[in-house]
Amino acid sequence: MELQMKVAQAIHVLNHDTESCNRVAANQWLVQFQQTEAAWEVATSILTSDHQPFFSDFEVEFFAAQILKRKIQNEGYYLQLGVKDALLNALLVAAKRFSSGPPQLLTQICLALSALILRSVEHGKPIEQLFYSLQNLCTQNDGIVAVLEMLTVLPEEIVDTETNDFKISASHRSQYGQELLSHTPMVIEFLLQQSENKFQGGMQLNERNRKILRCLLSWVRAGCFSEISEGSLPTHPLPNFLFNSLQVSSSFDLAVEVLIELVSRHEGLPQVLLRRVPFLKDMLLLPALTGGEEKVIAGLACLMSEIGQAAPSLIVEASAEACALTDALLSCVAFPCEDWDIAGSTLQFWSSLASYILGEADGTDKKNVEGMFFSVFSALLDALLLRAQVDESTFNDESKTFDLPDGLVQFRMNLVELLVDICQLLQPAIFVQKLFFGGWFSSNVAIPWKEVEIKLFALNVVSEVVLQGGQTFDFTVVMQLVTVLSSWPSDELKGFMCIVYRSTADVIGSYSKWISTVQANTRSSLLFLAAGISKPLSSNACASALRKFCEDVSAVIYEPSNLDILMWIGETLEKKCLPLEDEEEVVGAISLVLGSVSNKELQNNLLSRLLSSSYEAIGKLIEDNNDHSLRQNPAAYTQILSFVTRVLHRMGIVFSHLAMPPPCEASSDNNPILSVIRVFWPMLEKLFTSEHMENSSLSAAACRALSLAIQSSGQHFEMLLPKILDCLSTKFLSFQSHECYIRTASVIIEEFGHKEEYGPLFISTFERFTQASSVMALNSSYVCDQEPELVEAYTNFASTFVRGCHKEVLAASGALLEISFQKAAICCTAMHRGAALAAMSYLSCFLEVGLASLLESMTFSPDGSFGATAIHVVSHSGEGLVSNIVYALLGVSAMSRVHKCATILQQLAAICCLSERTTLKAILCWELLHSWLQAAVQALPSDYLKQGEAETLVPVWLKALAGAASEYLESKSSNGGTSDYGHMQGKGGRVLKRVIREFADGHRNIPNLT
Repeated sequence: MELQMKVAQAIHVLNHDTESCNRVAANQWLVQFQQTEAAWEVATSILTSDHQPFFSDFEVEFFAAQILKRKIQNEGYYLQLGVKDALLNALLVAAKRFSSGPPQLLTQICLALSALILRSVEHGKPIEQLFYSLQNLCTQNDGIVAVLEMLTVLPEEIVDTETNDFKISASHRSQYGQELLSHTPMVIEFLLQQSENKFQGGMQLNERNRKILRCLLSWVRAGCFSEISEGSLPTHPLPNFLFNSLQVSSSFDLAVEVLIELVSRHEGLPQVLLRRVPFLKDMLLLPALTGGEEKVIAGLACLMSEIGQAAPSLIVEASAEACALTDALLSCVAFPCEDWDIAGSTLQFWSSLASYILGEADGTDKKNVEGMFFSVFSALLDALLLRAQVDESTFNDESKTFDLPDGLVQFRMNLVELLVDICQLLQPAIFVQKLFFGGWFSSNVAIPWKEVEIKLFALNVVSEVVLQGGQTFDFTVVMQLVTVLSSWPSDELKGFMCIVYRSTADVIGSYSKWISTVQANTRSSLLFLAAGISKPLSSNACASALRKFCEDVSAVIYEPSNLDILMWIGETLEKKCLPLEDEEEVVGAISLVLGSVSNKELQNNLLSRLLSSSYEAIGKLIEDNNDHSLRQNPAAYTQILSFVTRVLHRMGIVFSHLAMPPPCEASSDNNPILSVIRVFWPMLEKLFTSEHMENSSLSAAACRALSLAIQSSGQHFEMLLPKILDCLSTKFLSFQSHECYIRTASVIIEEFGHKEEYGPLFISTFERFTQASSVMALNSSYVCDQEPELVEAYTNFASTFVRGCHKEVLAASGALLEISFQKAAICCTAMHRGAALAAMSYLSCFLEVGLASLLESMTFSPDGSFGATAIHVVSHSGEGLVSNIVYALLGVSAMSRVHKCATILQQLAAICCLSERTTLKAILCWELLHSWLQAAVQALPSDYLKQGEAETLVPVWLKALAGAASEYLESKSSNGGTSDYGHMQGKGGRVLKRVIREFADGHRNIPNLT
């Protein structure tokens, strides 16, 4: 009793004391108490004793029930049989005692009972024993409530596959499930008896019916109806009970939930329930629609949708019941309510029905079915368009940050697939005609903007289907809308009208291929989009539409007036301050058109106009490098830096869209790329040598522009390579946090690496990057995680160097390659996924190229070849590589690296095998690989390996490595044979990958060493 009092006092302090230190101390004491043996007896006594002088009975009793549940879950398997039986009896007593008490407490007691039953395997049939006890409990006063709760909880616990209790095997859980279901007839009979009893102790009828339905739901989810034959369903008493429960408001929601669960689990039930749909519609739905009872409408919409979705083949028969169902669901879709949940709950049914009609039926039957359901889907389209309109409060909202309500946005997203299906069923021409029927513009009637906006949304959604149909339609209505919105005063285009503007822009973009064929349409559309780009709420849609419009260019867009509009858009960009992604869309669209202008002189003039403001901004910044006038005003200096960064980004976009002319025209004075470069490079060179490049954003934009210029017109930069690479490497040494210089150098190597005459230049650039203090500091995974962008940039540069340069250049770079190889081996242990995978890609690339070089030189001495260089690098760095690969396979992030690690190890084993066939055997051989692997395993802390793993791991890995290496070399030596097993594709590679995966999977809970 004294210990019980201490527990009660601690619970009272935990829940009610105002001092946090007292609550913490009480919690710590209670946590420790739960671990003791005494907790079993104390908790049991609290639940079974009738008189306890506690501060708060419920809190103490609830805590006691939770203790027993947790201790049974954690320790129940280890209890003696006699203790389990005593505990079972005590919990049954507690369940009866609290059957009329707080329902949360009874639930906890029943959960503890279920946990005990699932851990009583020595009984052979523990559920049989429980049901015997429950039968006895039924005969006692108020025992029915406890039995109902126990029958509700038990199936949920048995079928719960999400539980973290790994002590209950899948086979035991399946056995318990079968044993449970064998009692289905008895349980259903019991539930039906309870539903027929008008009086049962002190429990009210409505409350008892809800408990019966909760219990039935639990058994349905456990699969009880699989025990009931399909033939007996129409006359089975349970459906009648459920339908009766639907007519009682207190049990309606649970009855719907049970029926929906039954429909999804029993194939024969939809046909049975479909016969009841006219009753549901006439007796429940229509009165609810008249009275605005949203709860009933929502429940019936979900239920009837599930019935129809489970058996679309029955619905397409168009029986009276099927027609009643579709008519009822159309009424649900059209029902006006504050949110869109009711209409949204029916969408899956309509989509499945449409898909069934479009896909399953064929030939004459398909035509007949489509004809029968034409009016249904036509009415559905009208209802959906009405329901998806904005409400009055949204329509009248004129705030500058306006957007659609989240619920409506989600509803429309879910609507997209269904609208596409409806368009296919009705045929695109009829679908579009329904949208535009009657027009939107009349001198006597105000424009129905809510209707206009939703129809624009629908028209945009189905654009792909309409365009594929090939049947053009009259865009007069859309162009009238463009005219009206274009003439609207700018300060009045706010709130909902911005959404209309945005939707119109979406339609122009989607149908630009057809709209742009008419000069008048093209000009109006361009002016409309140009105006919309300036408005924050429509800039993204208009910028995207402009890109699509220019991608689908027709001849009319090259008319001088249209080109003038595009140039006006481009020249005024600096005043608009668009988001970067929108500006990229706009500049890309304009560049796409200018790049296709056939008149080269005109093309050059237009490009000069487009870029003139960019040239001026860069020139202004370069001038400041001498007199520092801008820096005297920090705000102005920050502004000009930001603007130059943006114009450099803009110039990069222009370069990426300019097509390289044919070789015969490449050096022509009219070459547009050459004309731009003549101005661009001198300015960029001065910018690179300025102090302004310490700004990381400016550096990144300049490097990106240079990279895109080189990729689009590489040959024009060839003579400038020494100057450019010297500039890039010098700047990186000055600002080593700006990895963009290394990335740009990678682009140059990729473009010109095949030119052997530049080999010394590339080597010197590689050396300057490698000797930089930031790269030399990459000596641990911790440092790599601090500089992931640098790791990615440097290892990608090294990969490009190895992959793109001549073998003679690589052979002369042995020292540099060795350092980079060692750095990459360290970086592959980084927690940062991108950095680690980039490092591994370089290691794999190096080994791949080295192996290829060795295989090529096997007919003569490999000395002096890159193959020999690769052998020397691997012999010096292999031990560190193997050690780091093993560490990379430890911890939670290891599984994403299994393939890369296995590939590297396969290549490493192959190069060791191949080296033994050369004069360099003394430098690199298989035994050396064995020793590296042994050393890597021995270096691991003892708690990182399982018992005995250190002895078995090395032999298993070596065997897998030998098979994978042999297979790799055989594949690579087969002169392009059909069995190319170079990368984990053959049996040996798959075995190695499985071994590596199992190791990584078994060591997920080990943190990576740093």
